Amino acid sequence: MQSMTIEQLRAASDAGGVAGVTLKGQGGTFLVQIATRSGATALLTKARSSEPRHFGNPIAALNVLRDVGITIGQFDTSEWNPDEKEETPGNRGRAEAMRKAHQAAAYSEWLAAEIQEAIDDPRPSIAHDAVMAETDADIAALEAEHKPARKKHA
Repeated sequence: MQSMTIEQLRAASDAGGVAGVTLKGQGGTFLVQIATRSGATALLTKARSSEPRHFGNPIAALNVLRDVGITIGQFDTSEWNPDEKEETPGNRGRAEAMRKAHQAAAYSEWLAAEIQEAIDDPRPSIAHDAVMAETDADIAALEAEHKPARKKHA
């Protein structure tokens, strides 16, 4: 059986050389089997080796095929055994990192909107020093009101 990388599959598909694809379950993973118009059969392989590309999740394989431009195919689960799926962290760590990145981006977007709203506020602004001077005067006035009066001794 021949091997084909994603780029080779894309080129063959664009040229009309792909007769069909089958998402084939094997053990706990899925392989993409390609039938060419010349009658040859190939497996989708990794980019830098002839090792077959294994997909633990058939959705991932379908996404790759759709990105290549292949939207119709078959599936064969006769040799698929979900109990043989390897327990790997997969993309869970990446998913968590992406979730945090999206939260940070949403917060940054919110903060930028709040800052812009403050900049665009039509009310007059007061300088920091003026606010602090007014606050100090208010505090001094309150202290003077609550200060006990001193008795004068004769």
